[in-house]
Amino acid sequence: MNADVLREISAQAFKTILLASGPMLLVSLITGLLISIFQAVTQIQEFTLTFVPKIIAVFVCLFVMAPWLTKIMVDYTHDLITNIPNYVR
Repeated sequence: MNADVLREISAQAFKTILLASGPMLLVSLITGLLISIFQAVTQIQEFTLTFVPKIIAVFVCLFVMAPWLTKIMVDYTHDLITNIPNYVR
Protein backbone atom coordinates (compact mmCIF):
# COMPACT_ATOMS: atom_id res chain seq x y z
CA MET A 1 0.00 0.00 0.00
CA ASN A 2 1.52 3.28 -1.05
CA ALA A 3 0.74 6.85 -0.08
CA ASP A 4 -1.63 7.44 -3.01
CA VAL A 5 -3.85 4.51 -2.06
CA LEU A 6 -3.89 5.62 1.57
CA ARG A 7 -4.76 9.16 0.51
CA GLU A 8 -7.61 7.86 -1.65
CA ILE A 9 -9.02 5.70 1.16
CA SER A 10 -8.75 8.59 3.62
CA ALA A 11 -10.49 10.99 1.24
CA GLN A 12 -13.31 8.53 0.64
CA ALA A 13 -13.69 7.93 4.38
CA PHE A 14 -13.77 11.67 5.09
CA LYS A 15 -16.37 12.21 2.36
CA THR A 16 -18.51 9.42 3.79
CA ILE A 17 -18.26 10.87 7.30
CA LEU A 18 -19.30 14.31 6.05
CA LEU A 19 -22.23 12.91 4.08
CA ALA A 20 -23.40 10.81 7.02
CA SER A 21 -23.09 13.44 9.72
CA GLY A 22 -23.98 16.52 7.67
CA PRO A 23 -27.78 16.33 7.81
CA MET A 24 -27.88 15.87 11.59
CA LEU A 25 -25.40 18.69 12.17
CA LEU A 26 -27.35 21.00 9.87
CA VAL A 27 -30.65 20.22 11.60
CA SER A 28 -29.04 20.80 14.99
CA LEU A 29 -27.58 24.12 13.81
CA ILE A 30 -30.90 25.35 12.42
CA THR A 31 -32.83 24.23 15.51
CA GLY A 32 -30.34 25.96 17.81
CA LEU A 33 -30.52 29.13 15.75
CA LEU A 34 -34.32 29.19 15.84
CA ILE A 35 -34.38 28.60 19.59
CA SER A 36 -31.77 31.31 20.13
CA ILE A 37 -33.90 33.75 18.14
CA PHE A 38 -36.95 32.72 20.18
CA GLN A 39 -35.01 33.26 23.42
CA ALA A 40 -33.79 36.66 22.28
CA VAL A 41 -37.28 37.78 21.29
CA THR A 42 -38.97 36.57 24.48
CA GLN A 43 -35.97 37.36 26.72
CA ILE A 44 -36.06 33.89 28.24
CA GLN A 45 -32.52 33.10 29.39
CA GLU A 46 -32.87 29.41 30.19
CA PHE A 47 -29.77 27.50 29.07
CA THR A 48 -31.40 24.07 29.17
CA LEU A 49 -34.19 25.12 26.79
CA THR A 50 -32.08 24.38 23.73
CA PHE A 51 -31.18 20.77 24.55
CA VAL A 52 -34.54 18.99 24.31
CA PRO A 53 -35.67 20.49 20.97
CA LYS A 54 -32.23 19.85 19.46
CA ILE A 55 -32.24 16.23 20.60
CA ILE A 56 -35.75 15.68 19.27
CA ALA A 57 -34.93 17.34 15.94
CA VAL A 58 -31.74 15.30 15.49
CA PHE A 59 -33.52 12.02 16.31
CA VAL A 60 -36.32 12.84 13.87
CA CYS A 61 -33.73 13.67 11.21
CA LEU A 62 -31.86 10.46 11.96
CA PHE A 63 -35.08 8.45 11.71
CA VAL A 64 -36.04 10.06 8.40
CA MET A 65 -32.54 9.83 6.91
CA ALA A 66 -31.76 6.29 8.17
CA PRO A 67 -32.30 4.49 4.83
CA TRP A 68 -30.12 6.98 2.98
CA LEU A 69 -27.42 6.88 5.66
CA THR A 70 -27.45 3.09 5.62
CA LYS A 71 -27.03 3.07 1.85
CA ILE A 72 -24.07 5.46 2.04
CA MET A 73 -22.31 3.40 4.71
CA VAL A 74 -23.03 0.07 3.00
CA ASP A 75 -21.74 1.42 -0.33
CA TYR A 76 -18.55 2.68 1.32
CA THR A 77 -17.99 -0.63 3.11
CA HIS A 78 -18.71 -2.61 -0.05
CA ASP A 79 -16.24 -0.52 -2.07
CA LEU A 80 -13.61 -0.87 0.65
CA ILE A 81 -13.98 -4.65 0.88
CA THR A 82 -14.11 -5.24 -2.87
CA ASN A 83 -10.93 -3.19 -3.39
CA ILE A 84 -8.87 -5.08 -0.80
CA PRO A 85 -6.98 -7.02 -3.50
CA ASN A 86 -6.01 -3.72 -5.14
CA TYR A 87 -4.78 -2.32 -1.81
CA VAL A 88 -2.60 -5.32 -0.98
CA ARG A 89 -0.52 -5.18 -4.16
